[in-house]
Amino acid sequence: MSVHKNVKRVTTHTLQEMKVNNEKISMLTGYDFSMAKIIDSAGVDVILVGDSASNVMAGHETTLPITLDQMIYHAASVVRAVERALVVVDMPFGSYQGNSKEALSSAIRIMKESGGHAVKLEGGTEVLESISRILTAGIPVMGHLGLTPQSIYKFGTYVVRAKQEEEAKRLIEDAKALENAGCFSIVLEKIPADLAERVAKEVSIPIIGIGAGGGVDGQVLVVHDMLGINNDFNPRFLRKYHNLFEEMTNAVQSYIKDVRTGDFPNKEEQY
Repeated sequence: MSVHKNVKRVTTHTLQEMKVNNEKISMLTGYDFSMAKIIDSAGVDVILVGDSASNVMAGHETTLPITLDQMIYHAASVVRAVERALVVVDMPFGSYQGNSKEALSSAIRIMKESGGHAVKLEGGTEVLESISRILTAGIPVMGHLGLTPQSIYKFGTYVVRAKQEEEAKRLIEDAKALENAGCFSIVLEKIPADLAERVAKEVSIPIIGIGAGGGVDGQVLVVHDMLGINNDFNPRFLRKYHNLFEEMTNAVQSYIKDVRTGDFPNKEEQY
């Protein structure tokens, strides 16, 4: 019997069992009650309340502006909808870097006020102190290496990371350091597929990829990208499973037309 079909609620332990059994982990972002309900009932394993809400929900150019309060609001909305998936909440920029006490209090607020099941934060050895402190409170931590969008101004670009040997070596060391610190999983974003596959083999915790090839333990996409709601985002790693932008535009235009012509509401749609 496959692990993911056999569980009523996905936990960090479930993901570990799935890796051992060579079962791929599915993960999507979610930011609101209605969308999370659909994603969860469809059977996804993990819902990430991503700081990408800054882009897709609020229209910011980067993930940096979103606040801890806003992340908690989105996470609480998602948690109310979810019955099965593991809910992981991104710690926003400024809530954990360089200050492990602040990191712990931020993580505690997320867990207490949103009801989320785990937190995710970006970075390697430079955030180990924050990770260790959060773990002392019994809060599960997911790591994030490769392209780390909160560091966009340091990198200056969203290009593929770790193509050079030195950066690749550092990424492998960081992944092992995160595993040793106690992270239950790591997201690898936009790195060469062979490097990601190597990391997945060399660490025992689940590796979730986004633009990191198929040799990892699972995949994550932003739900608005995957459903084709965002019309102008087309990186190589993205597979669009629908064109909701077009479908929703057509639906809205049909509604406008029916209102203007007096066709809506009709006799059956009145009291």
